[in-house]
This record gives sequence, C-alpha cells and structure tokens, in this order.
Amino acid sequence: MAGVQTSALCNAVSNAGGLGSLPCAMLTSEQLRAELLAIKAGTNKPYNVNFFAHTPPEIDAARNLKWKSALAPYYHELGLNVDEFPSGQGRTPFNAESAELLEEFKPPVVSFHFGLPRPELLKRVKAMGAQIMSSATTVEEALWLQANGCDFIIAQGLEAGGHRGHFLNHDLNLQMGTFALLPQVVKAVNVPVIAAGGIATAEGVAAAMALGASAVQVGTAYMLADECSTSAIHRKALQSEAARHTALTNLFSGRPARGIVNRVMRELGPLSEFPPEFPLATPGIAPLRAKAESMGSGDFSPLWAGQNASACREAGAALITRELVSTLTTVRD
Repeated sequence: MAGVQTSALCNAVSNAGGLGSLPCAMLTSEQLRAELLAIKAGTNKPYNVNFFAHTPPEIDAARNLKWKSALAPYYHELGLNVDEFPSGQGRTPFNAESAELLEEFKPPVVSFHFGLPRPELLKRVKAMGAQIMSSATTVEEALWLQANGCDFIIAQGLEAGGHRGHFLNHDLNLQMGTFALLPQVVKAVNVPVIAAGGIATAEGVAAAMALGASAVQVGTAYMLADECSTSAIHRKALQSEAARHTALTNLFSGRPARGIVNRVMRELGPLSEFPPEFPLATPGIAPLRAKAESMGSGDFSPLWAGQNASACREAGAALITRELVSTLTTVRD
C-alpha cells in the first residue's frame, strides 16, 4: 500500500490487535526514520515494515524513447513539455542504508516483495531478531522463499491489488487465484502461510483460515479507512462502480499491478509493450499523473485496488480490523 498509507494506519491496526504494516518502498531515509519514530510513539504492539527487493535494471535509452513517444500525445494535451521527459529508477530496493536504519529501531517483522534482498542484507535483518516474510505467487516461489530463510510466506493470489510479487518467472499464465494457490502452498512448505488477495470480509478471512492459512493479509478493505492517506481521487474511484473493473497493468511502473481501469489503461492497453522495465516507467508517467490530478482527474493515476472492493468503506481502522476477525472470534468463543 505504498503511497496510500503512513504510520497512522499501521499504528491503528496494530493497536486493534492486527499486525500493522508500514510500506517503505517509496520513502527516503529521512521519511522512513520519521515514520519509524511515529510508530514507536504510537504503539507498543508488533508491527511490520515492508520493502521491495527487486534488482534495479540498467536504463535502456531505446526503450525509454519508445515510452516517451507513447506518452507524448498526452504531454501535449495537458500542456507539458515532452522534451523534459524524466527518467530514473523510480523505486529503490532494500539496501545497506535501509538495513542500517532498521538496526536502530529493530522492527519485529520485516517483509519483502519481489523475492528477498541479497543474502548479506537478509543476514543483517535476521540478526536484529526480526521475523522475515515475503510474497509468493507460485508454489515454486514459496519453496524458494522457505529455502532462503523466510519465516512466513505470503501466498499472493491474482485478485490482490497493487504489484504482483512474482520474481522467479514473469509469465502471468502461471499466476492463480488466492483460494487455488493457498492450499497448494500450505501443503508444499513447512512454515506458516499468510493468505492475500481478494479477502475483504470476515467470511473471506474464515475461508482462508479453513484452507490452512495461519493469518490473512488485507489491503483494499482499509483504503477508505479514516487513518489511510488515500487521495480524494482514489477514494472516489473506490466508491464508484468503476471499482468493479480492475485489471493488471504495467503502465505505471513497468511491472504488472492490479488497479481500477482508467483512461490511460483503456487507450494504451493495460499490459503494454511501451513501458520500460520496472521501475523505470514511473518517472515518465508521473508528470501526467500530477497534472491530471491537479485538475481533479485520475486518468493517469495508479488506482490500485484488489478485485473485491465490496467491503471498502469509510470507517476507523480499529473497527475494520475487529470486523474482519469477527467470525473467528465468534467461533473461538
């Protein structure tokens, strides 16, 4: 949920009995420090910090030119100078600087997306006493994560909002839904499995637990929470009929991620040949997003959402958390 939440939601979920999470992939070191200090001041409960673990690609000038040409008509339409088309990495993976900062705060749980960081960095995280989690989108990825030091595996189904966590194979035909993937991963590994993707209600949580999940990871259901920093444009989309239609798209980062279908996805195609490799697509589309949002439009915004936004509503995060586990609480009582 990078870009739509801060420590406020993390603290609220943790204080309500869940495991709040802080997305760190878009934070500078200074921002990360400030957020960790806010968590330290706001809760004494366990929490998780999440990082990307991708390998930054080399900038491909020819591919970037292709991306620039595809977006040029939109630049002209919105009065932007396409000759100032930006480039750059857009996202920074977990690195030595991040590890050094975490060593100061010693978060109890550290999770990763797109595999795991380099062995020497993972060793430093483990030395802090942190439990390690990472996303698997196939049984093969789950087995790899277990073999490489994961304490918990997140089985991410195709329904999940945001970026696909696949890292061993980029063939989307290998991806499957949560309730097909979950029992296969549970059977294959010897570590606890967390279900993720399309789970937004207490009934969904109970179903995942019945299939062997030790816990459930929920994102979209919190995106209208009082403590969530989701933009007004994104909130409006989540509350509209448009939220019924999500698709995987690589237009906003260069990597498949699920979001509400908008203009640029319809016109360029959600999965396009134009964007450069992840995360190099982000800088080029960012000026279009900023200009359109200043005009009240989400035509060029990554409106991340899972396939099930039915329980996404305005409420306090504590209430949402309690409702998600209400069926389990009833059963236990």
